[in-house]
Amino acid sequence: MGAEDREPPRERRPHGASAVRRGSTGERPRGAEGRPRVRLDQPRVPRRTLFPEYDPEAFGRMSEKIARFLGTGRFIVWMTVTIILWISWNVTVPGSLRFDNYPFIFLTLALSLQASYAAPLILLAQNRQDNRDRVTHEQDRKQNERSIADTEYLTREIAALRMGLGEVATRDWMRSELEELLRELELRQPADGERPERDERDH
Repeated sequence: MGAEDREPPRERRPHGASAVRRGSTGERPRGAEGRPRVRLDQPRVPRRTLFPEYDPEAFGRMSEKIARFLGTGRFIVWMTVTIILWISWNVTVPGSLRFDNYPFIFLTLALSLQASYAAPLILLAQNRQDNRDRVTHEQDRKQNERSIADTEYLTREIAALRMGLGEVATRDWMRSELEELLRELELRQPADGERPERDERDH
C-alpha cells in the first residue's frame, strides 16, 4: 500500500474546557448528525409565536379576584341597581333619549356577555383552588403519615423501656429484700445463742 491509499487523519474534537472555549469563539459545535448542539450553559432563545403571550400566574390571580368579587353581595347590589336604572331610563325618558327600547335587547346581550366571561373565570379560579387544596391535602397526608410513624416508634420505645424496667431492681424491691434478710437474721440469733448454753450444760 502506498501513501496515496492511506486515509487522512481524523480531526480530533476538543472536549471539556477546550470545547467551551471553542464554542465561545463564535463557532457553534455540531453533533454527529451535523445539527448544532444545545449549549447547557446558556438560556434558550424564546420561540416566536403568532399568539399573544401572557403570564398564566398573573391571569389566574386576576381571575380569582374577579371570582371573589362576583361572589359578594356588593356585586349583586350594583348589578341590580344598574339594571333598574337601565330599564327605568329606557321606559320613562322620551323616545329620542332612549338607547335600548323594549324588550331591552342590548341589556340582554350585555348580561349574556357578562355571564359568558364570568363562568370561565369562576371555573379557572375553582381549578386553581382545587390545585391548592390538592397540594394541601397531600402535605397533610404526608404529615399524618410521619406523625403515625413517630407515634408507633415512641410506642415501641415505651414498651421496650417498660420491659427493661421490669427486670431492673427498684428501690422498693431492694428495701423489701433487705427487710426479709433482717428478719431472717433476727430469727437466727436466738437459735445461735441457745446452742452455747446447751454445750455448757453437756460439759
